[in-house]
Amino acid sequence: MEQKPVKVAMIGVGAISGIYLKNMTHTFREVDLVGVCDLIPERAEKGAAYVREEIEKGAQVRDPKIYKDMFEAFNDPEVEVVLNLTRPYEHFEVTKQALLHGKHVYSEKPLGVDMEEANQLISLAEEKGLQIGGAPDTFMGAGIQTARHLIDSGMIGNVVGASCAMVCHGHETWHPDPEFYYKRGGGPMLDMGPYYITALVQLLGEVKGVMGMTKKTFPQRLITSEPHRGETIQVDVDTWLSGNLEFTSGAIAQVFTTFDVHYTAQSRFEVYGTQGSLMVPDPNTFGGPVLLLRPEDAAAAPKTDPGLARHGVPDFYAGWKEMPLLYDYPENSRGLGLADMCKALRTGRDHRANYQQQRHVLEVMTSFSKSCESRAYLPMETKYTRTAPMELNPMHGILD
Repeated sequence: MEQKPVKVAMIGVGAISGIYLKNMTHTFREVDLVGVCDLIPERAEKGAAYVREEIEKGAQVRDPKIYKDMFEAFNDPEVEVVLNLTRPYEHFEVTKQALLHGKHVYSEKPLGVDMEEANQLISLAEEKGLQIGGAPDTFMGAGIQTARHLIDSGMIGNVVGASCAMVCHGHETWHPDPEFYYKRGGGPMLDMGPYYITALVQLLGEVKGVMGMTKKTFPQRLITSEPHRGETIQVDVDTWLSGNLEFTSGAIAQVFTTFDVHYTAQSRFEVYGTQGSLMVPDPNTFGGPVLLLRPEDAAAAPKTDPGLARHGVPDFYAGWKEMPLLYDYPENSRGLGLADMCKALRTGRDHRANYQQQRHVLEVMTSFSKSCESRAYLPMETKYTRTAPMELNPMHGILD
């Protein structure tokens, strides 16, 4: 029997909302967008106008309501799930109020800006019998799911460790409203770290403990993007965070995120095993490439010091083989986690981007600065079990 789509209200219609609106309108058939709301009414009107334009072109969705405020959405008896796309430091209050009004919540990352917020929200959800889920959902895409399959099937042997980095010079040169990236709830670890840490726990499992070193390099940032060009941002958060993760499996990973340096290749993500190495695609994307290097690939290489043999600009992935993507959703599929949660609400199964994962990832991310401050190894208090791998469904936009 065909299941009815889950009715969703979008709170926050800022920069990230565009791809959600596109995918909710054209891809995910188990999500029904009831209405939108934003503190700036023009943003909500622009979001609703986009959907209306797509309806005129043939999209089979409803014309969304425009709520005057979030409480009108929370009190709408039609709404089952609140999609929280507000700024990071607003996530807690919006999610809390939605839960108090009896709504399930799916939010952009992070779940909260610290563990106190996360634990309060989870306790409230459990008390009321409601579900919380949230981004990132990029780990559900074709790239990382393929990497997970290759690791789980033993293609690189037993995992020894991993190394990943997110390196850039911040968002003030291109983002229309970059200030919140340097305020509470921002910074490279809470902004971009969720993609990397979520991918790591999906690939390697539970994190046992963390050691970190962090700093704030620039106390101020000059905005060069419009419409705030020439304005100065006071930086309140660490913008250089690096550290080591010890996994319950015994693997060790190095993680590095920064908004402080000039660099062209923003993402680097590699997993190393006893029988090979794997290049994982940028975890802020859903697709590939996924590259594999095994001992037989290097068997014909000259037996010499690779440092002495190398001339010119090195090709770090020379000899690596690109692997075919084995799963669906290689394109920008933001909202996939929301659709999965909606399917879970109808079927009773668990959903993949659940709060158990969000909380564990948040504890890892917030432990880097704490470890630096205390000059100590911090064992994790939260537990983690990997969520189910994706399953192939012959109908794109319909979840298992």
